[in-house]
Amino acid sequence: MHESAYTAISRRAWLRTSLALACAYAVACAPDGAQRVVLATTTSVEDTGLLDVLIPMFRAAHPQYDVQYIAVGSGQALELGRRRDADVLITHSPADEDRFMSDGYGADRRPLMRNTFILAGPPADSAGVRGVTDIVQAFRGIAGAGQRFVSRGDDSGTHRKEREIWSAAGLEPAGEWYLEAGVGMADALRIASQRRAYILTDNATWLFARRSLELEGMSSGDPRLINRYVVIRVANALHAEGALAFADWITTPEVQRIIGDFKQQELGAPLFIPAATDSAR
Repeated sequence: MHESAYTAISRRAWLRTSLALACAYAVACAPDGAQRVVLATTTSVEDTGLLDVLIPMFRAAHPQYDVQYIAVGSGQALELGRRRDADVLITHSPADEDRFMSDGYGADRRPLMRNTFILAGPPADSAGVRGVTDIVQAFRGIAGAGQRFVSRGDDSGTHRKEREIWSAAGLEPAGEWYLEAGVGMADALRIASQRRAYILTDNATWLFARRSLELEGMSSGDPRLINRYVVIRVANALHAEGALAFADWITTPEVQRIIGDFKQQELGAPLFIPAATDSAR
């Protein structure tokens, strides 16, 4: 994809974010007088439907707060935190989170949940990477064969992980075979399915969407593919009390069990593994 096209996609993504943010801030309070709290979260959390379960539960437990969420890539979520346009964040981009915290933008960062990334691709597997457990070697195989690869291209945690793997492989992907989509995970998977392309995806979105895709799992199990999510309270947040209440609530044992059980029976595997008791990072 040419740079001008990627720029246009990025602008559209930011426009969607701005519109969502405007909706979140349009009303000072919910109709019943609850305090608004803005959550910026990754698209992989939204795409699975987890927030549709958690947010009504939080509201029932804390009716004094009304959580409005914005689903974007981790990079954009952290930028919303820097601008104090969000009060609390759910992200999965460790290096970016480290900078966010060291620069003083975060009040605290807590482990929330984890899963893994996997490499998916077309059933024909023209690159011959099925079963390759070393993800760097798998990426080299795709590039060497010149097979299509769809990148999120949206500054998300998944996009950052993908770029990290390309860097470890000593490659700078470019050319007609490499498509930067500039969209969320579910949409990127649909594009990869349509284009018969390879793609790096988080396991939760993959499990949730795979039945509707012409893609198969190719490579998983590499320790470099562990995917950790955290909840971050923004320093000096506009709605700090609500942000603290949400961060406290979502890391309680009861809610952690709900996260671990979410769609596990339906899909045959957990989408997310509770991690609130993991060591902070």
